[in-house]
Amino acid sequence: MNLDLNRPYRKNLMSHGLIYMGEEEQEITIKDLSLTGVLAELKPDQAGRDVKDIFNMLSASTTIDLYLPEMRLAGEAEVVRVDMLNNHILLALEFRNVTYDVDNQLYKRKVHRKNMTASGRILLNGAYREFNTVNVSVDGLMVTLAESVAVEAGEITVFEFERLGLDGEIKVVWVERTADAGTLLGLQYVHMEKTEIKGIPSFAR
Repeated sequence: MNLDLNRPYRKNLMSHGLIYMGEEEQEITIKDLSLTGVLAELKPDQAGRDVKDIFNMLSASTTIDLYLPEMRLAGEAEVVRVDMLNNHILLALEFRNVTYDVDNQLYKRKVHRKNMTASGRILLNGAYREFNTVNVSVDGLMVTLAESVAVEAGEITVFEFERLGLDGEIKVVWVERTADAGTLLGLQYVHMEKTEIKGIPSFAR
C-alpha cells in the first residue's frame, strides 16, 4: 500500500461557498477539505470559461478571497493548482489568512470584511490624522489611530485611502480605546467620489 504520509487528511464533502477572483464573485462547490485547504469546483454555469481564462484571471495574483458560510470560514486562499475534469474546472486552494468564527459573527455581518493593513488619513478635530486599516468592506473600514482622539459616534467627516483609491465622506459608527492608548474606529462610507470598490468582495448574505 502506498500511503502519502505528508499529505494532510482530507475529508470528502459537498458544501457551497463563494470566491472572489478576477474582480468577480463566483460560486463554488467544495469537494474535499483539509486543515490546509480545499478542493473547489466552479459552479457549472460559470465553467463556460476554460483553464486559460482562469490563469488570465490569476495573472495579477494567485491569492483570492474565500467565503464558506456552512463552515463559517472566511479569508484568503492561494490557488495552487487548476485542473479540468470532465469539463469541470477544479481549483486547489491553500489557506493563507482564514478566520473561523466560533461566535457566529460571520452570519450576522451583511457583507464580507477583508483583512487588510494599509495607511490612510481622516479629518478629526480640525486635523488630518494617519490611520491603519484592520479590515475593509464595501460598506466601510475598521481603522486604528496611534493616538487617543476625542470623537463621538455619529460624526461625519472626510477621509483618504490611497490603497483602494477611495476618498470622500465617512461616518464614525463606533469608537473604542486600545490598550496602547490609541483609538479604534468603525467607519461607514457616506459619500465617495468612487462608487465601485475593486478588489473587495461583498459576499452579501
